Amino acid sequence: MADHGPILDARTRLRLGLQLQALYEPVLDEVLDPRLAELLQQLEKDRGTTDAG
Repeated sequence: MADHGPILDARTRLRLGLQLQALYEPVLDEVLDPRLAELLQQLEKDRGTTDAG
């Protein structure tokens, strides 16, 4: 059986998750640049067209 490295217990996973959430929460609250938002909307539109056809 292959060694997949250390296993994190539930307490460690919870602590790590909370720290990551605290780290990334301010980033998620930032306003997206309007040009980037426009490009993402166009990408989503193009994907919808490609998936349908």
